[in-house]
Amino acid sequence: MSRGIDTVEKEKALLIAALSQRMDESELNDHLDELALLADTAGAEVVGRVTQKISKINPAFYIGKGKAEMLLSQAEELDVSLLIFDDELSPAQIKNYHKLAKDIKVIDRSALILDIFQKHAQSKEAKTQVDLAYFEYLLPRLTRQWTHLERQMGGIGARAGMGETQIEIDRRLIREQISRLKKDLKKIEKERQTQGKKRADEFRCALVGYTNAGKSTLFNALTGAKVYVQNELFATLDTTIRHLDINASHQLLLSDTVGFIRKLPHHLVASFRSTLKEVIEANLLLIVLDMSSPQIIEHSKTIESVLKDLHADEIKTLIVLNKVDAIQDENLIFKLQRRFPDSVMISAKNHLRLSELQKRIVSIMETEYQTIDLSFSFEEGKKMAMAQEGVEVLEREWTETGVNLRIRGHQNRIEQLLKKN
Repeated sequence: MSRGIDTVEKEKALLIAALSQRMDESELNDHLDELALLADTAGAEVVGRVTQKISKINPAFYIGKGKAEMLLSQAEELDVSLLIFDDELSPAQIKNYHKLAKDIKVIDRSALILDIFQKHAQSKEAKTQVDLAYFEYLLPRLTRQWTHLERQMGGIGARAGMGETQIEIDRRLIREQISRLKKDLKKIEKERQTQGKKRADEFRCALVGYTNAGKSTLFNALTGAKVYVQNELFATLDTTIRHLDINASHQLLLSDTVGFIRKLPHHLVASFRSTLKEVIEANLLLIVLDMSSPQIIEHSKTIESVLKDLHADEIKTLIVLNKVDAIQDENLIFKLQRRFPDSVMISAKNHLRLSELQKRIVSIMETEYQTIDLSFSFEEGKKMAMAQEGVEVLEREWTETGVNLRIRGHQNRIEQLLKKN
C-alpha cells in the first residue's frame, strides 16, 4: 500500500457536528475540541465549526440535503478544501457528499484517526494493524467518485495509498489484501503469545489512558527508557515493555500502550487487539489522567468504556493524576482528590511523587503475594538458585541433608516454582 505525502501544505478544514436531543452544547463543544486536536495532528488548519440540531440522522446527508448544500457553499466562500464530520458517515452519505462537493473533500472522524495512525505507525505490527483497519473502512466506501476525488486532491484522508496506485484497486483486490493482512496479524499474535509465555510468571502492569495524558513520559520516568514523547495525539502506537525493579523483592513488567480517545473506530480497536492484549493480560492497570485537562471527568469515562469493551474492567486499577505541576488552583486539586479518592497525584515530567506511586504499586502487588516453604538437597544447587530468583527469601535454614527456604513472591512466580519443585 502506497503511503501518501506526510509533508502536505496545510488544508483548511471545517468541523461539523450534529446536536442531538441526547447531548447538550457543552458536551458537543468538548467533542469538537477533541476533533480540532485530531485535525491539527493530521496537519489541517481548522477555520470554523458548524453545528446542526437534528431530531434524527438524515440517511442521505446526515444533516439533511439543504443544510449540506449550505455547508458546501460556506466552505467555498472560506476557501476550505476539507469537511470533517465528528460522527462516522455511512458509505451512502460519503458517496452523496462526493457527488455534491466538487473539489471539497468530505471525511469523518474515523477516516481522520486512521490517517493519523498511518502517519505514526512505525513497526511492522503497527503498520499491519493500521493497514487492515484502513482497508476494512475503505471497502464499503470504494466508489469511482471517491477514488477520482482522492487522485485529484491527496492530502488528509488520502495518506493511505488513495493516490494513483489506489485507483486500480477494486473490491476483490482489497478483500485479498484484507485476507493477507489478517494472516500476517495472526503470525504476529503467535509471536506475542510465545513472548507472553516467557513473561507469564511476572507481575504485569500496563499504563492506559487518554492519548496525550503523559503515559510515555511516566513510562520513561519510571524505567529510564527513552520512549518517543511528543505533545500530540497518538505520538506512539507500539506497545513498549520494560522491566521495572521497585526494590529487591518487587519487580514487574511495565507496558506503555496506545492512547484511548472517544469514538475510536471499531475497525481500529479490532485490528489493534494483539497490542491491547498487554492491557487485557495485565495484573494492574495504571490509569493515567491529565489533571490540567478541563475534560478529565469525560476522559475518565471514556477510558472506563474502552476497558469495558476490551473486557478488562475486572482488572485491578490505580488512578494516576498526572501534570500536578501544571495546576495553580489548590481548590481544583482538592476537588479532584474528592472525585478520585484513591488516586496518586504526580508530575511525570518533573519526577514528583513517583516514590509514592511506587509504594502504592507495591501495596497492590502484595495482595497477590504468597509465602511458601521449599526444601532442597545439596545436590539440587541449580534448582535452589533458580527458586531464589524473582522472590524475597525470608528465611534460609541449613540442615544436614540440604537447605530449607521460606520465600515470598507473586502468586504467578510461586505457582511456577511449585510446578518445578
